[in-house]
Amino acid sequence: MTTEALLHRWPSAPMRTELVYGVMLFSGDFDERDAAIARRTYPGRQVLLNTDGGIEVHPAGRGPARPLLDMIGRP
Repeated sequence: MTTEALLHRWPSAPMRTELVYGVMLFSGDFDERDAAIARRTYPGRQVLLNTDGGIEVHPAGRGPARPLLDMIGRP
């Protein structure tokens, strides 16, 4: 574990976490490895790696989760 990883990678950077419409949003430059960790950390939730490189943790649902940008509309 490097200092850079500790300070800037999910989930150890709580200052880069928001709750938007009931969805936890981890902003950053993440990849599928980070999304896999999120899936193990939040079992039963739907985890998406969005196009901005952020991780979205959606509540469990019947259908597939939609990215927040699709939910709130794009400018």
